[in-house]
Amino acid sequence: MRILQLHSNFIEFQPIQKEIAIAEDAEKKSTRLEEILVLFTAVEEGDDEATARQAIDQAREFLEKQKVTRILIYPYAHLSSNLAKPSEALKIVKTMEAYARGKGVETFRAPFGWNKQFTISIKGHPLAEQSRAIIPSKEEEKKEEKISEAAKAEEKLESFWFILQPDGKMIPVEDFDFSMHKELEKFAKYEISKVRATQQMPPHVTSMKKLELADYEPGSDPGHIRWYPKGRLMKSLLEQFVTAKMAEYGAMEVETPVMYDFQHPSLADYLNRFPARQYLLKSEDKELFLRFAACFGQFLMVHDAQFSYRHMPLKIYELTRYSFRREKSGEVVGLRRLRAFSMPDCHAFCTDLQQAEKEFMTRFKLCIQVLEEIGLSKENYEAAIRFTKDFYEKNKKFIASLAETFGKPVLVEMWKERFFYFVLKWDFNYVDNQSKAAALSTDQVDVENAKRYEISYVNEKGEKHNPLILHCSPSGAIERVVYALLEKAHKEQQEGKAPMLPLWLSPTQVRLIPTSDEFLSHVEKIAEKMERNSIRVDIDDRAMTLQKRIREAEMEWIPYTVVFGQREVESGAFPVRDRKTKDLRPMKPEDLIKEILENVKNKPFKPLPLPKYLSKRPQFYG
Repeated sequence: MRILQLHSNFIEFQPIQKEIAIAEDAEKKSTRLEEILVLFTAVEEGDDEATARQAIDQAREFLEKQKVTRILIYPYAHLSSNLAKPSEALKIVKTMEAYARGKGVETFRAPFGWNKQFTISIKGHPLAEQSRAIIPSKEEEKKEEKISEAAKAEEKLESFWFILQPDGKMIPVEDFDFSMHKELEKFAKYEISKVRATQQMPPHVTSMKKLELADYEPGSDPGHIRWYPKGRLMKSLLEQFVTAKMAEYGAMEVETPVMYDFQHPSLADYLNRFPARQYLLKSEDKELFLRFAACFGQFLMVHDAQFSYRHMPLKIYELTRYSFRREKSGEVVGLRRLRAFSMPDCHAFCTDLQQAEKEFMTRFKLCIQVLEEIGLSKENYEAAIRFTKDFYEKNKKFIASLAETFGKPVLVEMWKERFFYFVLKWDFNYVDNQSKAAALSTDQVDVENAKRYEISYVNEKGEKHNPLILHCSPSGAIERVVYALLEKAHKEQQEGKAPMLPLWLSPTQVRLIPTSDEFLSHVEKIAEKMERNSIRVDIDDRAMTLQKRIREAEMEWIPYTVVFGQREVESGAFPVRDRKTKDLRPMKPEDLIKEILENVKNKPFKPLPLPKYLSKRPQFYG
């Protein structure tokens, strides 16, 4: 059983429509409950009455500590991909309800089998949001999922939290004045709570579907996404851009396998030092796992290479398509947290800490630049720096220089002792419309793996030494970049701006709309001229009213829309609807081309991913 437990000021919900045949009878009216513990509950295969009682007993412990008197059991299938049959699930939630009432708890239950609309207000204390997994005792020993020691420890690890200011002053998080740093406050609360599950569908999920970028793949495991032509174009352009930036930086691009031997001595040891859950495979007499980063292949490759201090820092890069992590069911949502993702991964092998710090700062600045050029400025994300206490005591000046370079206060997580393979890590995090955060760019100083993989270099005296290794993802997972851009667009829409994608990533950059078929040949000539200049342009030749075609261009977030008729034939110019400025500007074709090319300068280009004529296009969603 999976439970998302939320101590709430209130919850208001209303049944909308039945989803399954055995859905309970319910009125389609709104119910509001205040000062209540909400249990979003997914009943899984193998759950029984003992599981139901255990779930309530755990909730009662919380009720006693927090002086709460009532609960709402809310069936919520989205927390698991291993659901029990509906009839069994209904039996279990009824058992929970009866057992709770028998223990004197004021108990409510949302109707089973319905699609429901809800609004919830969660209290602000650290224990208000908790995610729990309750495993039936008879099934506990049968679990096959292997979880690394690091992943287990991450949930129990004691962290000390501070805010590091650009001036180098470090303030305990509870003493920091967040009045001018609201997004940082949301990020700090999210990180400290360690609750990653979501209660509502984030806005970017609606956008990715309506824009026909991406969608869930029901024929696969949760967290595996299908990409439609427009989304594949965006993803491909981002991949090309990040890869080109790594080439400019001096990293050598390689390609490594997607699966590895679980029993390989170096790999098995590393798995327990990395906080990730694996996908396991069996092949003949081998037990294999799908990679969750490019580290394995790159480390094995560099182990076989011969190099000296003259080659260092030695920089290796790969864009993994895909990396795999078996994230918890309740945490997998949209593009924010996936189980299969494309990860740009760049390792630098450094001679010593002095060289590593210099390279670390170079990459820190490079990642800021990469996100800026993608369309995410420093105002759009928050930074965290994480380290062990002893590393901080010896390297205060260097750590302070990171905050100074970032130019904003950053969240600090400090550990008393080192459990992971790194002593220092930073990450840039996008805080979305639900106050959830997701890491984008990151880098780490690894002090273990060179020895573990027997990677060595020859120094000036001809002696062999193990290098330090830096682990950097210059943008974070490509899917998360799309997530951040869509969430940013939603935020801008809430501020009264038109939601947009960066021009260089917009699947269609210009839409031409002829007022009638007699002007089709004119817009075709304009389109050809734009195509010759590497601009993605399409033509809405459908038999619809002009207003409907203009409205659909707005709904597709088309940056430039041009309506073309007799007046435009006579004048040689046309009115351009500029989505960003909301202006209607008269322009000549060559002026619009010049403006677009200036805007997308130095960015990769791919042609239109769909037929040029909208009348020829299939509909992928809706």
